[in-house]
Amino acid sequence: MTAVYCPDPEATEALGRRLGSLCQDGDVFLLEGDLGTGKTCLVTAAAAALGVDPQEVTSPTFSLMNVYHGSRLSIKHFDLYRINWPEELEDIGFSEYAGGDGVTFIEWAELFPEYMPEKYLELKFTRQGEGRQIELCPQGERYEELARGLIAQQGREG
Repeated sequence: MTAVYCPDPEATEALGRRLGSLCQDGDVFLLEGDLGTGKTCLVTAAAAALGVDPQEVTSPTFSLMNVYHGSRLSIKHFDLYRINWPEELEDIGFSEYAGGDGVTFIEWAELFPEYMPEKYLELKFTRQGEGRQIELCPQGERYEELARGLIAQQGREG
């Protein structure tokens, strides 16, 4: 486990852009944290790095899933906050979309851990002072490598 401190929204955006620049087809990211901790901010910046107009990116709280088409990869952005039962995941086609082609971001994944793909990078957002602490919890070799890459880029920028 490695943590990154983002003192302001701009730092969260910078982390999202770095993440987007490292994304590969099939990548899955689980985003955990209270409301307002920067999950959608990070997804917006990652999507922008993948060629999506940031104006197109919105929290899928009510739609449950948004799809964005970047210049390099498509992005599937789930928000499971309003899902109450595992059967609802099937109703929205979760298993068909999560982890398939493109990149998948899943907000509130901790509500249904048993339905998440086996390999992913989990990002746990917590408030720390005025900023955010983001723990990187990789599951699988690809995501361990990705977490190391994010930290290495952070070191070069910071």
